[in-house]
Amino acid sequence: MKAMVLAAGRGERMGDLTAVRPKPLLDVAGVPLIEHHVRRLAACGITEVVINLSYRGTQIRDCLGDGRRFGLSIAYSEEGEPPLETGGGIVQALPLLGSEPFLLVNSDIYTEFDFATLIGHPELALVLVPNPPHNPKGDFGVDAAGRVGAAAPLSTYAGIAVFSSRLFAGLAPGRRALKPLLDAAIARRELAAVRFDGVWLDVGTPERLEDARRIARRK
Repeated sequence: MKAMVLAAGRGERMGDLTAVRPKPLLDVAGVPLIEHHVRRLAACGITEVVINLSYRGTQIRDCLGDGRRFGLSIAYSEEGEPPLETGGGIVQALPLLGSEPFLLVNSDIYTEFDFATLIGHPELALVLVPNPPHNPKGDFGVDAAGRVGAAAPLSTYAGIAVFSSRLFAGLAPGRRALKPLLDAAIARRELAAVRFDGVWLDVGTPERLEDARRIARRK
């Protein structure tokens, strides 16, 4: 199973912290956010990772290299600027990902989620977490069959998923949001829900970056 780590965003809400470096390279416990994910992916047996790049992407490439020092290989999907948004970035990276299901991870989260639980997952899936203060209304519900739905109560999408190329079949390259594609897949009852109640943070602001650092220092 391959993995894709989304790393093309600038992180404008981080202010001066991302003025000269991309958000995925902000450090938590002395390690860049994106490196936490790469190390955890390698630890659970992933050997091929695709990373999409846009804002100051050369810095990410220079930091991670070809992946050999982590025990895996890294391929890069260059988007240029502005980035293609999440859906468009995945579509562009599909030639590198292939036709089999792949694990998707947002680089700007901090989590203790065990990626190994998704290796060989029998269905396409979204990981859902309890709603954080910055997203109190949530994103998606779960139906009686354990599939992602629209009915309340809603939980928050964790930025971790199992997707495959069939979710994006027939789509031309270009800027494209992910949410409409997920809504269409949910309407087709194609996505299983995986609940996670452990450590998870969307590192979207300087304050939440400090929260992640405090959690990491306690480990």
